[in-house]
Amino acid sequence: MTNVIAYFDGLEGALCYRINRLSRHEYVRRFFALISKAGDGGFWVAMACVPLLIDGANALPVIARMAVATVVGIVLYKALKTRLVRERPFINHGDIHCGTAPLDRYSFPSGHTLHAASFAIMFTWYLPMLGWVTIPFAILVASSRVILGLHYPSDVLAGALIGSMLAIIAIVL
Repeated sequence: MTNVIAYFDGLEGALCYRINRLSRHEYVRRFFALISKAGDGGFWVAMACVPLLIDGANALPVIARMAVATVVGIVLYKALKTRLVRERPFINHGDIHCGTAPLDRYSFPSGHTLHAASFAIMFTWYLPMLGWVTIPFAILVASSRVILGLHYPSDVLAGALIGSMLAIIAIVL
């Protein structure tokens, strides 16, 4: 498995570097660091208030689904990270700048993107008008992870796929 990870690290390294160069501009780095920090959970908790304000107690089952998807997502991405142990791009490639402190050591998959995709889908399913806010924010969160040198594009793609699957399962069940 380490050979596969090393192969993708090399394959994606140059792309990561090109994307990460954006973070050398202070305003870009600060903007995406702020987006990334909001994607830690604060933005999503604030968004959970919207269905509660609109539908009151009727929104509780949807909020409960989101909470369950969140817990399952955390368990999944932590299990994958500790088993696959893919170092972050800024660790593997000296020319990639770390734009903000990572929450943990390993990069695959992106937990921020996993949750962003999951929440964006579930909020948009429940209240389609929220899609105008949640979908662009989720895209910004995913982008921030590569721009800040914290993830490879494949980490973000895997996180988005896992998060999307969790959301669909949470909606269907």
